[in-house]
Amino acid sequence: MLPPLELDVTYAARRPWAPRRGEFLRWARGALAGGLETPRPRTRAGATKPRGRSAAAPIALSVRIVGAARGRALNARYRRKDRPTNVLSFAGAGRLPDGRTFLGELVICAPVVAREARSQGKRPPAHWAHMTVHGVLHLLGFDHERSAEARKMAAREIQILDRLGFSNPYA
Repeated sequence: MLPPLELDVTYAARRPWAPRRGEFLRWARGALAGGLETPRPRTRAGATKPRGRSAAAPIALSVRIVGAARGRALNARYRRKDRPTNVLSFAGAGRLPDGRTFLGELVICAPVVAREARSQGKRPPAHWAHMTVHGVLHLLGFDHERSAEARKMAAREIQILDRLGFSNPYA
């Protein structure tokens, strides 16, 4: 069973369009469910063993929506690339004293996501969902630096987005 998700969404930019908190919550939950999926251990008879996670501690996630100037400044500072990017993922502190797990923060640049959606012929909500799923998977340890990692991450994104009702973002 998926632990509860505590989601904080802040808007430093809302233009050209940014989803509401409820949409981010649904997409982040979907990404967590798909990203935390692992094969369950089997007993000798082949039955699946229960996980023993009845009262899991909440996971905290922060999402900040920014404009192009802030997106560019953050990308330059943390990735040494002097241009805004669609999503940046910042790992969190992990287990907090109160038992919650702070997964991290996603910084999503609204103008970049809008421009990419237009240029790729995608509906804005579909691209926002993809960027949210992509960012959460990074926070869970997925990466795309090497081709094998990229294939694994893309396959997981496609699977999660399909469950959320969106088509393959790479098609």
